[in-house]
Amino acid sequence: MGMSVFETDLVSLAVAIGTAVLAGLVKGLVGFALPMIFISGLSLVLPPQLAIGALIIPTLFTNGFQALRQGRAVALASIKRFRYYLVTGCLCLFLSAQFVLWLEPQMLFLLLGIPVTGFTLWQLIKADTTLIRQNPTKDALVGGVAGLLGGISGIWGPPTVLYLTAIGTQKATQIQVQGVIYGLGAVALTIAHIGSGVLQTDSLSLSITLVAPALAGLWLGDRLQYRVDQNRFRRLTLLILLISGFNLLRRGLF
Repeated sequence: MGMSVFETDLVSLAVAIGTAVLAGLVKGLVGFALPMIFISGLSLVLPPQLAIGALIIPTLFTNGFQALRQGRAVALASIKRFRYYLVTGCLCLFLSAQFVLWLEPQMLFLLLGIPVTGFTLWQLIKADTTLIRQNPTKDALVGGVAGLLGGISGIWGPPTVLYLTAIGTQKATQIQVQGVIYGLGAVALTIAHIGSGVLQTDSLSLSITLVAPALAGLWLGDRLQYRVDQNRFRRLTLLILLISGFNLLRRGLF
């Protein structure tokens, strides 16, 4: 990779900081999408491997903040409720992260983008419909898919939000649960990519630099989130999911 934050040109650095603020803002509003926005924005000005490395530390901090915002007891309850998701997700994340330097992710993006886009369109048409009930098998299956995608791309939000939306999770609970799931996933991602070689000195310096802008955006989004009612939150979540689904399709096809 061979590029540190100090060797990045000012335009690229400005784009990276602006991307971090925007990603934090959206995450504060709906609880997810930070890695997707990071990858989309940073890939415009940075090599893909450096973009993946740069999002890791901001992801760790922002998710840690969201996971603990309602207290440790609530976070522990969320861990217990989604323990099957977390175990399979972390195992699959560690596994897929080891292949990030040589595995072509296009097919995985495509296979995920099709159901995410299709389900989201269907939910936008029938926005009040809850499709499924939570159980350990579904938790493990969705966690595994999310972990495989997260290890390769740093993005594991779409299947998680898809599942939380499908089981009818309320706004405050959904944002808090996402913080716990993504927070533990971010710890696993950090460890996995130290092992894979993606998170080294060059990408680490840029990643640390982007923590403060991401937290600033998160703070603003968190303030605005309280003004959004449940129905609007659901539609906003679905619209962002739809955008992410189209983005996954784009990355899979091109």
